[in-house]
Amino acid sequence: MSESAPIQHPNGLTAGDFTEAGEPLRLFSAWFEEAKRSEPADANAMTLATVDADGLPNARMVLLKGFDEGGFVFYTNVDSPKGRELSTTPKAAVVFHWKSLNRQVRLRGLVSRVADAEADAYFATRARLAQIGAWASKQSTPLESRMAFEKAVAREMARYAVGTVPRPPYWSGYRLVPLTMEFWQDRPYRLHDRIEFRRAEPGAPWRKTRLYP
Repeated sequence: MSESAPIQHPNGLTAGDFTEAGEPLRLFSAWFEEAKRSEPADANAMTLATVDADGLPNARMVLLKGFDEGGFVFYTNVDSPKGRELSTTPKAAVVFHWKSLNRQVRLRGLVSRVADAEADAYFATRARLAQIGAWASKQSTPLESRMAFEKAVAREMARYAVGTVPRPPYWSGYRLVPLTMEFWQDRPYRLHDRIEFRRAEPGAPWRKTRLYP
């Protein structure tokens, strides 16, 4: 194949299309919309990596619940390991992998808690049983038996049998403000396309670099 003939991907885009993007959030939004149509489940699933007080990395899957110019938001128990680690070191990395599209997006940046009003508003949209579960679960702490957890759920269901379920004080959201965003697209024979956007601080202009795969 000649150098001038772009490789066509199953999703209909030529390999070089996304590498011409001048701004990362718009590109992420376009890729995310495609992922929501093509992924069999949880296109918003992302690997969140943090470090503990000793600098030992920790990673787990969480769900993206919103993003805009202000950052990428997820929710959790703030007393969980991830919450404690982010309190000590408010920096994190995130990876999205959309296998159906052969794409990956990596983010690295600064993390802060969302405002209480924002956390309250999101918590109010959750299914009632999920709200109850947030009260019943002492996330990541030892659990003596499944029965003990079910009893805790029943107890909270009785406590909030009527009316709205308030947000637990130990449950909130975090916003990752990326300083780097990297986009990777599979190509045949591992001749992939990869670009990185980088900025010195939030609000600063983005600089784009094409990377060897």
